[in-house]
Amino acid sequence: MENPEIEKAKVFIIVEILEYIPNSVVIKTIIRKTTGNVSAVSFDSGEALSEKTSPFDTFIQIIDGRAEVLIDGNSSLLQTGQSIIIPAHSRNTIKANERFKMISTIIKSGYEQ
Repeated sequence: MENPEIEKAKVFIIVEILEYIPNSVVIKTIIRKTTGNVSAVSFDSGEALSEKTSPFDTFIQIIDGRAEVLIDGNSSLLQTGQSIIIPAHSRNTIKANERFKMISTIIKSGYEQ
């Protein structure tokens, strides 16, 4: 079985590890653990993730292009280099009004308290 993670101890350029695919959202796992995961995601223009909620905080950083992030109905327009934290249990949607790439980091620990 192929390892879905990026090879450890090897240098890579995050924005180059995935391509834009027409009419698609592409997700590449960087690292996955029981305590959370990090993924690189590319969105073609016009694509979106359907509205969802997560029991964990999610850190989003735009690494190429511009994205629209809706959190509980409030829209934020992010461009390359900008980040936002989607709070746990918030309704959220991520939209590509133009194509973009992002890093998504979910931390699952620290909620036990």
